[in-house]
This record gives sequence, structure tokens and C-alpha cells, in this order.
Amino acid sequence: MRVGVVLLVSADPVTIQQLSHGLEELSLSNDICQAAPEAISLLNRRKFDAVIVDRQLGEQSGLILDAARLSPSNQTAVTFAVSDIDAEGKAFRKKSEFVFERPLTPQSIGRTLRPAYGLILRERRRYFRCPVSTPVTILREARSDVRCNSVNISEGGMALSTIVPLSTGEKVHVQFTLPGHTVPFLAESTICWLKTGHIGLRFESLSQEQKSELQGWLSRKLEEMLPEMVAGKFRKVEEPRPMS
Repeated sequence: MRVGVVLLVSADPVTIQQLSHGLEELSLSNDICQAAPEAISLLNRRKFDAVIVDRQLGEQSGLILDAARLSPSNQTAVTFAVSDIDAEGKAFRKKSEFVFERPLTPQSIGRTLRPAYGLILRERRRYFRCPVSTPVTILREARSDVRCNSVNISEGGMALSTIVPLSTGEKVHVQFTLPGHTVPFLAESTICWLKTGHIGLRFESLSQEQKSELQGWLSRKLEEMLPEMVAGKFRKVEEPRPMS
């Protein structure tokens, strides 16, 4: 399983190879672009967990990081700059959260990626749809309740399996209990899409307590899906070093 998707923007084959290998070791997949127009187009159309931009692209490199921050889907993506240590690159480096400094080595790439890994996972969790089948009751004003099952759930809503006719934009309440929990959730929701036998709901209101509970449950489910090799590396980085 790939735990995140990274947009890598560079025209240098060696840089692409080095960074792709570092991402692969942490089960992060990458989409490679070699020019700013293509990268900006992708940022406007797709969601990425992280964005890496090479300063060797020239003045357009800063435009790509600006586009990520202005993109509704990617404004919270984790950003990286690839840059030499020089005065000219200072402004570009400030546009990103992390910097890969040239010359690149496997060790330096790992030192930069691993502290950012938790942020990438957090970004992934924001829209992570966890496959889960659990009973759900749709409560509708002045109409019969609808009993169905979930297909997946995210921080923002859930997909349900039902043959009962409903309407997009309809306001409802959904009641469900997360697997392993005993206290049911009750969320005011809006039906946002319909497909044959399935509907999608967007949560409009959850109590802060239930929102935190759902986030924690999704985080645990996402971490359970991490390959053990990756999880082991991440735990090793997080462990404090013994005092000498």
C-alpha cells in the first residue's frame, strides 16, 4: 500500500532518481513533472500529500510552490524545496516547509524526509477514506428512517450502500457506531452525491469530542495499513537516542 502521493517537479534525471528512491523507501509514490505549466495544472486538478520542487527550474519553481498554496485541494500539502545553499535561493527556500540541500545523498534525503513523514501522514488522514461496513441509520424529518450500511468513512463524511431513493442536497442526520466503540455518533449531514445503490454524505456538524474520536480512529486505521518495514523505520526515528 502507498501511504501518500507526492508531486515531484524537476527536470534533472539524477535528482528525480535520488528522490524517487527515498520516497519509495517510505512507501510514498510520486508523480513526476518536468515543467511548471504541467505541475500547476496537476495541482489544480488533483490532490497530493506533498509537493517537491527543484529550484533548478529557475524562476518558475517559486510559482509552483505558490500554486500549491493557492490550490483548494493542496494548500495544506507538505512542501519541499530542492536547492543549493546560496543567497539567491534564500527566498525560494522560505516558500517551503522543508529543504533538500544539494549535493543530495541517500542519507541527507532520509534526514529531511523522516521528520516530515508524520505531517504527510496527517495530511493523508485528512481525506483518508477507510473501508468499513457498519450499520447506519439515516434520520429524515417527517419521513421513515433508512437503515443501511457504510462503505467507507472519512473525517468529512461517509459513503453508504442503500436502495432507498434520496435526493442530493437533502439534509439528514446519520447515526452510527464505529467498530470497537460503544457510544454512537449522531451527525447532521447533507447528501452530496448519488450513484446506483450508493450515496455520499458530508458531515455538517460533529461535536468536538466526536470529531477528535473519529480523527483518532482514522489515524489508528491508517497506521495499521503502513508496511511494517516503513512503520519500523518511523518508530526508530521517533525513539529518543540513549544518553552517552
